[in-house]
This record gives sequence, structure tokens and C-alpha cells, in this order.
Amino acid sequence: CDVGAHKMWMARMFRCEYPNTCIISNGFASMGIAVPGAIAAKLVHPERNVVAVTGDAGFMMNSQEIETAIRCKLPIVILIWNDSSYGLIEWKQMNQFQRTSNVRFSNPDFVTYAEAFGAKGYRVESTADLPTILKEALANDTVSIIDCPVDYRENIKLTEQMGTLVCPT
Repeated sequence: CDVGAHKMWMARMFRCEYPNTCIISNGFASMGIAVPGAIAAKLVHPERNVVAVTGDAGFMMNSQEIETAIRCKLPIVILIWNDSSYGLIEWKQMNQFQRTSNVRFSNPDFVTYAEAFGAKGYRVESTADLPTILKEALANDTVSIIDCPVDYRENIKLTEQMGTLVCPT
């Protein structure tokens, strides 16, 4: 899992069934680790399904590695949480300042982008579609890229749900 607002959702909501099956870049980690990390995971464990969870900005930082996965015949799934922003920074700015500055950007059409590399591309049109698309993508014998639009306003709801996290003294 890459760095970004989606990481907070994964860390709070994704339940790992087995040790060392959910790897999350943390601390002072840089964006862009998800795709190369998924490639490495698939090379080490070719028998396992591998899903890279990334935001749109983190994905674009190393998206050229789709070529590596295609060339090496590594069927990984890349799930892009697409909010057209630096979502974690936007989340922080909204929490602290009740406004944002310079966090929004535009993206390419990720389905077309996937197909340009010879990968399969999917776009989630509604939340109900995600399980079916993910199941199909995991069954593919090539790289699959899923463009999943998200609404950053849900991050504020997660903040309210989590509350303030403090270390005991």
C-alpha cells in the first residue's frame, strides 16, 4: 500500500488474514512504492494474488513500472484511489485550516493508460461494482489497473470516526 489518504483507510479498515500479506509504506515513506512493491511481492510469491493499493499521485510517480510487470509477465492488480488530489495533504489542510491550497490536479484516463501498456483497464462506476471488478482483475493473467474514483470528503468522516489518537502518558 502506497502513501496517501487511502493508506489511512487501508490501515483502519482492511483486515489481514495472514502475517506479512499487507505491506504498508509508513513513517517518512515516499510516495510511489505500491507498484514496484507489488512487482517485488509477485516475484517472491508468484503463487499469490498481489494487489497494489495506491492513490492517483503515487501511481503516477512510478507508473512506468507497468511496462516491467507486463514484460516480466507478472499478473498484478493495481487499485488506484482516484481523487485528483494529494488527498492526505488536502485532508490535513481541511482539518487544520478549513480550506485547501494547491492540492488538486488532473489525471490521464487510467483505463486508456493501462491499455497503452498492454494491461487491462477498469473503471469503477459505483461502489457496488468494485467486488466484481476486483474478482475479474485477480483472475486475469496480466496486469490489471482499476481506476476507483473516491470523494475526499469521506476522509473527514473517517477522522470523526477515529477521533483524536493520543499516546497514553
